[in-house]
Amino acid sequence: MVGRLGTLCARHRWATVILWIVLLAGVASAATLAGGHANADLTVPGTGAQAGADLASKAFPTGNGLAGQVVVTGAPGAVDDDANKKVIEAAIKDLRTLPHMSAVQDPYGAGGEISADKSTAVIGLTYNLGVNDVTPATWHHLQDAMSPVAGTKGLIVAYAGTPAAQEENPGQDISEGLGILAAIIILLVTFGTILAMVSPLISALVGLALGLLTIQLASAALSVSSIAPILATMIGLGVGIDYAVFIVNRHREELQSGKSVDESIGISLGNAGRAVLVAGLTVSIALLGLVAAGIPTVTMLGVTSAVAVLTAILSALTLLPAILAIVGQRVIRKKDRNAVRRDAVVGPDEIAGGIWGRWARIVGHHPIPFLILAIAILAVLTVPLLSMKLGQVDAGSDPVGSPTRVAYDTLADKFGPGLNGPIEVVLSPYADEGGAKKVADAIAKDPGVASVTPPMINAQQKVTLITLIPTTAPTDDATQTLVSRLPAQVEKVVGPDVNVYATGVTAGLLDLSNRIAERLPFFIGAVILLSFILLLIEFRSIFVPLKAAVMNVLSIGAAYGAIVAIFEWGWGARYIGVPETVQIEAYVPMMMFAILFGLSMDYEVFLISRIREEHLRGAKTLESVEIGLSYTARVITAAALVMITVFLSFVLMDDVVVKMFGIGLATAVLVDATIVRLMLVPSTMVLLGEANWWLPGWLDRLLPGEKRPV
Repeated sequence: MVGRLGTLCARHRWATVILWIVLLAGVASAATLAGGHANADLTVPGTGAQAGADLASKAFPTGNGLAGQVVVTGAPGAVDDDANKKVIEAAIKDLRTLPHMSAVQDPYGAGGEISADKSTAVIGLTYNLGVNDVTPATWHHLQDAMSPVAGTKGLIVAYAGTPAAQEENPGQDISEGLGILAAIIILLVTFGTILAMVSPLISALVGLALGLLTIQLASAALSVSSIAPILATMIGLGVGIDYAVFIVNRHREELQSGKSVDESIGISLGNAGRAVLVAGLTVSIALLGLVAAGIPTVTMLGVTSAVAVLTAILSALTLLPAILAIVGQRVIRKKDRNAVRRDAVVGPDEIAGGIWGRWARIVGHHPIPFLILAIAILAVLTVPLLSMKLGQVDAGSDPVGSPTRVAYDTLADKFGPGLNGPIEVVLSPYADEGGAKKVADAIAKDPGVASVTPPMINAQQKVTLITLIPTTAPTDDATQTLVSRLPAQVEKVVGPDVNVYATGVTAGLLDLSNRIAERLPFFIGAVILLSFILLLIEFRSIFVPLKAAVMNVLSIGAAYGAIVAIFEWGWGARYIGVPETVQIEAYVPMMMFAILFGLSMDYEVFLISRIREEHLRGAKTLESVEIGLSYTARVITAAALVMITVFLSFVLMDDVVVKMFGIGLATAVLVDATIVRLMLVPSTMVLLGEANWWLPGWLDRLLPGEKRPV
């Protein structure tokens, strides 16, 4: 089917290209008219923190809306200076007139926050907006209102919370450009011709463009995280180039064997194209498995990334054949076109020459040493995983000098680190003023609490809200421990009939970490099971998908170890722009597992497909492994280098979470394309022999697809 599709697109090459142009133009127009945008929503439905936040939002819609802060700072006494104070108060009046602004807390009024040395004033903002309703205009209006203060000599304006955290997202143009430049160099060296290098790049970039436009269109109706387009670009560009490279490489082999262009495209799509389809569907299944997390943001990250993969597959299986048909024989070098054609059917003794042919023979004849060596290397790389600690990356990890980082550091320095992560205690049903004061007094006695605000009570809805400032930073272990123990402490005062919730950003992120920790084992099991079934159907073997699952988990473990060593332990972190150690963002391991389990299948499917192809032609296990490895190692290495450079280019971005993904994905691909594919897979297959292809007869009859010959 895939081969026939490729042949059809090749025969109608210009019609296929025109259809793609029309498709891109249509989706781009729809996305522009829809006006979608990303957001920073990290809500976790069904948790205590979210339940408390929902109650507080309904009971105190003005005091508990979407919040942000403007931090004005200067030398000691700066905000108490009459001239500066006049400018700040004028800006506060302008802030109150902004669209969707429901309340502005004047630092000079009752309950206002001014540092003891009069150097810093904090203007509190409350919007009557949901997190999905914040747009770039919200951020620009805020900056415009504060521009007179920012232009005043001796004063610095910084921003915390929403909308600053949502709209201050890093650009990715430089990262994309460097990744593409590296891909150009690698592909040019691999293929030796400009047209062979350009073809996969066009396919990948067009597929990525369609994916990003689709995500932008979807963001008009769905809650799409601000990191989703970046992650989709990283994955879509990497797999898009990889998939196209596999097909172009096979097409070149068939052309050099004497096939016509159309015939070669059909064969290449029928073999390499089929492997691309299976690998891509495996990646997509793994990503869509994130629905099991039960966390909207994580689910949408999986869905948007899967969209990028699916559009990459679509481009590789339709647009690429049309491009190859247009390019014709020029996809191979002129001297190769004139060379004597070799038989396309590789015989048992026709192992590729060069370094990869020699490597295949060495591994094939010494499987046990290579198996032991590979396992030992993977075990060492996985050791740091044992100390992984899930947490959160907040504004304290933003680039030094950015408005959000300046605000974070200033608040911590002038008011204490806890001001960056207030905790709210919500009581329901509870409207007892005397009892609420007792609760506030009890909370204030906790050694982890710096201050407590007077209780807010909604007598009609019987909801009480008490806000406290911890003594430690939001990411500190002590703060998370405080969040965990507060409900039990308060229940001792109010009794068991009152629901007690700890909420706020810190509590919400702690619930996010706990939810992921609970769901992660089930998610991993579901992804492995679905991928096992897909590979079982494709290769009609029990051991091939079983080995693939085990080996993929090993390479993912090595990737986890890398991010722990760099970001938690600090090994070399300063060289990638992370000056201090940080916790591993709670959703990163789950996202990485979905992405990496799928990506690891790319090389697995490509290598095993070629080995199986040789085995079906009659080659023995050792011979088929050596032939398959020798002919795929070069292109797997080239494809892996492209993907590694694309992933590593995103480490140049300022966002720490993006850096985590970049390092983790690059490490996994490196390990997978070297230790796993060049050592572990061939050595285990040689040792298993014919058992590689064992499948019970009853299962063969149940599986869809072509049955094995009797």
